[in-house]
Amino acid sequence: MIRNDRCLPEGRARIFPVQIFMAFLRLGLTSFGGPTMVAYIRELAVKKRQWLSDESFADGVALCQAIPGATAMQTAAYAGFRAAGPLGALAAFVGFGLSAFILMVILSALYQKTRDFGPVISAFHGLHVIVVAMIANATLNFGRSSIKNIQDSLLAAGAAVFLGSHGSPIVAVLAAAALGLLLYGKDMDKILSAHSPKIHEDTDKPSRFPIVFALAVVIGVAALSFVNHGLFRLATVMMKVDLFAFGGGFASVPLMYHEVVDARHWMDGKTFMDGIALGQVTPGPIVITATFVGYQIRGITGAIIGTIGIFSPSFFMVTAAIPYFDRLQNSLLFRRALRGILVSFVGLLLAVTLHFARAVSWTFPAVVLSGMAFTALRLKVDILWVVLFGALVSVAVL
Repeated sequence: MIRNDRCLPEGRARIFPVQIFMAFLRLGLTSFGGPTMVAYIRELAVKKRQWLSDESFADGVALCQAIPGATAMQTAAYAGFRAAGPLGALAAFVGFGLSAFILMVILSALYQKTRDFGPVISAFHGLHVIVVAMIANATLNFGRSSIKNIQDSLLAAGAAVFLGSHGSPIVAVLAAAALGLLLYGKDMDKILSAHSPKIHEDTDKPSRFPIVFALAVVIGVAALSFVNHGLFRLATVMMKVDLFAFGGGFASVPLMYHEVVDARHWMDGKTFMDGIALGQVTPGPIVITATFVGYQIRGITGAIIGTIGIFSPSFFMVTAAIPYFDRLQNSLLFRRALRGILVSFVGLLLAVTLHFARAVSWTFPAVVLSGMAFTALRLKVDILWVVLFGALVSVAVL
């Protein structure tokens, strides 16, 4: 059940969206580490500011994990919503992602000007093998949480083979949802949740804000089709990626790779890997790679459009879904389909790992560096330090 914490205790000052924006802007400057970002948000919103209870925050995390999009960004929006309603959600969402966007634009510009220098080439060669280790680690994490039996393994393998045969990952996700409805009965559904929550009366009435937001985005994207068709395609591609990225930011990688590299040939696989690597030295989710992609093909305007495209569906879905959380949690059909989708992403990530591995020029030092990076990630070393160490070693050795 989503718990409504927006009734402020007696004597507590009203919270304004600008306060939320500044708090999340500061948090976004230091929120490195991927999944640990959710813990940082909890520390700010629950422990420090007391904008919502621990129970309500846990409900919000569960909601964000059940819908597509960048989980950490959506969790920030949820906390902002609990503190100050829809405008608070928007303030938290923008504030939390703004630092990563600005830094990624700067890095993307530097990348264009320096990518042909010898030391930069060496650094990115090392970063490529670290990206392979990073995606392999994400695949293993997805697999450990999603693969429970032989049916799961076969479904994941089918998704990997399909993507490896140049199939569309969107088709794979939709097929996995349909197979999930067929394969996963009530007994298997218990794997998803230790207990089935009781249906409660929703504590949040549906708001018109998500509808207004969605209309504004649709109108803006439609206008792009008349102004600049290239930017229109960029926006729609990134929105499609976000709409199908169930399971968090890493789920966007195979989707974005297919659209950007395989289907539209906007860049080669190595350049895409460079974007992922740069994203790991920015505070923010891995989907900030969309900013890099946009900058490389359309400059600063492309970076802005790519970023709006990759994040706007996430924001819409979390604000629209809050009143319906209980219904989603209690829908057996939804949970079966969701399980099929999450299992398929194990295979999709595996296929992308193999794609990335084939794009790397493997030498003995590269193999050692990739193995060290993978081991460090399994030991929960912060990805930022893994990337920085790998870049320094690469300049000296590779």
